[in-house]
Amino acid sequence: MPAGLSWPTTLTPTRGRDAVGTATIAQHPAGDVLMTQTFIAILLVIASTQALPDLARLRGFAWLRDGILRANGHGGATPSLAQVVWLPALVVVATAVVQAALQARWFGLLEFAFMVSVLFVCWGPRDLDADIEAVLKAPDNERRVNAAQALNADGAAQSLPFHAASLVAASFSAALSRYFGVLFWFVVAGPTGAIAYRLVQLLARSPAFRDAIGGTHVELERAASLLDWAPAHLLAFSVALVSDFDAVVRSWRDYHAAHGNGYFTLDLGFLAVIARAGVDADVSAEEGSIGDPLVELADARVVLRRVMLAWLAVLAVVVIGGWAG
Repeated sequence: MPAGLSWPTTLTPTRGRDAVGTATIAQHPAGDVLMTQTFIAILLVIASTQALPDLARLRGFAWLRDGILRANGHGGATPSLAQVVWLPALVVVATAVVQAALQARWFGLLEFAFMVSVLFVCWGPRDLDADIEAVLKAPDNERRVNAAQALNADGAAQSLPFHAASLVAASFSAALSRYFGVLFWFVVAGPTGAIAYRLVQLLARSPAFRDAIGGTHVELERAASLLDWAPAHLLAFSVALVSDFDAVVRSWRDYHAAHGNGYFTLDLGFLAVIARAGVDADVSAEEGSIGDPLVELADARVVLRRVMLAWLAVLAVVVIGGWAG
């Protein structure tokens, strides 16, 4: 070796950086795989709901109601909040444990099957498209009014009026609780998020659980509204994108200005207002009859389908971008 030259002696410390880089590269695909699994699970659940509607019977939660009643002495005394939520909380924790235990097992196939199963159980339970179709195809007004009650919120004290504004608002509210809320939390927190959202919704708003929750309805309704807050705002923004942006944003702003509560409250009444604004703008653009219940209900279904496609498109871009990156 020529005098004055020597091999570099500073190569060894780079091994730490190489190890960190290798670990980072190894961890990166795992997130992409999980996001891909999430996306495919959503597609499978949507497809199976349309193709196999009879499987909706598997979405029953009577076992949870019976379990709460048995644990609290079959409703003999008014239960406390802790007595009501401990069993649902246990279900959520068990879901998280199973989800964690199945990671990287059998090339992720068991985890994926678990994701699909939990999302399917939490979806719906009723098919909103089928409920709207039943109203639109009813042969007479009496049967239309009866069919429209399937759009009404669970536990609603009054029947749903057969008016355009009421039908549109009920359709969007049903879409939030049946689809978009559970989809949002499934993407954010996987099966654990989906089951947590569905159980809170059932406890707070399902008539079947009314005798099981006793006097804890106010606290549970607040929790349900809290979980609805983010997906409801995302749904509202999506409606603006797929219909008339100016009309939707204007009605959104006017609602909060009129009520004076600001945007960061649990008042989700804005959703009905922006839904009507978006649907009216669509009907007007197509030279339809604004105020016609059937016309506006049909357009509400179209707008909700566009929103679902928009959400799926965003997820697809995230998945493709993750793999491409």
